[in-house]
Amino acid sequence: MGNCWQSLGPQNNTYIRLSLPAVCFVWQIAMIILFGVFIRYDKESDAHWAEHKKAENLTDIDNEFYFRYPSFQDVHVMIFVGFGFLMTFLKRYSYGGVGFNFLIASFGLQWALLMQGWFHSLDLTTGKIYIGIESLINADFCCAGSLIAFGALLGKVSPVQLMVVTLFGVTLFAVEEYIILDLLHCRDAGGSMVIHCFGGYYGLAISWVLYRPNLHQSKRLQGSNYHSDLFAVIGTLFLWMFWPSFNSAITDHGDGQHRAVINTYIALASSVLTVYATSSMFQKRGKLDMVHIQNSSLAGAVAMGTAAEFMITPYGSLIVGFFMGIISTFGYVFVTPFLERSLKLQDTCGIHNLHAVPGMLGGFIGAIVAATATEEVYSKEG
Repeated sequence: MGNCWQSLGPQNNTYIRLSLPAVCFVWQIAMIILFGVFIRYDKESDAHWAEHKKAENLTDIDNEFYFRYPSFQDVHVMIFVGFGFLMTFLKRYSYGGVGFNFLIASFGLQWALLMQGWFHSLDLTTGKIYIGIESLINADFCCAGSLIAFGALLGKVSPVQLMVVTLFGVTLFAVEEYIILDLLHCRDAGGSMVIHCFGGYYGLAISWVLYRPNLHQSKRLQGSNYHSDLFAVIGTLFLWMFWPSFNSAITDHGDGQHRAVINTYIALASSVLTVYATSSMFQKRGKLDMVHIQNSSLAGAVAMGTAAEFMITPYGSLIVGFFMGIISTFGYVFVTPFLERSLKLQDTCGIHNLHAVPGMLGGFIGAIVAATATEEVYSKEG
């Protein structure tokens, strides 16, 4: 990413040198002011928790922190390590992939706490937003949408432009999340629709707008090498290991969360085998393409997001992972070149194949499983 600006003249370099500090300072000061006006601790993180605990006959274990914090840690690692290192496969933009991921996620989570608070947890009597551990998890989820969009823009936009993309991305995310979850009352624990489908198509739309006629000339900058691919696989492994936490982090206590972990775990394992098989089948001499391994091995978890807490059955999870590995790899082999050639859309990290399409299909899977639900399967209390 740092090489994007070498061809610019001295005036543009001066503008870049001044614009990023100006945006970061002004926006961070704005966050301080807005937090001072709106954000407060919720009852479980406030110093009066002991009094509330005594009045409600609760114990410290009843504090949501002890239940949610392990999942929060896993999701946080995915956002800052998993997504960041997944974008290091481009040898010329590895620093940009990790560094700007760090920047926009740190800004995005602050703006997300405000936006999601205004839509979901604003106390109209006091005019305040009360945040706790679940708010932090949801803020990370909100950031994930913008980080997914970043995957289509890597190497093509400046840090200031990425900040703007994040500002609008978090805002739009809060709106569509409110519509899908609060108005339509959909269940989407792992965010197949809310996070992945939104982030994928948001990034693709921006990439399409930013298309340049000399697109083919940038191909030489998009290659990978041994070390950049190795770092990207590290990102993949972090995401692969922690994705069960991602899909189960905000589900209800008990059996639903338990199922979300099991279903995601199984779908991930299944997708890996079909990715290796499909990648080898489409490559000369049966060699594996690391781009497929780095990305498509995660597609099963993306598609499992909506149905993660449902009674899809373990073999149903295997089926989802099986087909998502094939569909995602097929997308990298055939769909991505078609998008560049015919629709003038450059998808740098292949988010269409990892997030957009699996996210959309995950929504369909969730709808089908929900439509076929019976009282016998879920029980009256389920």
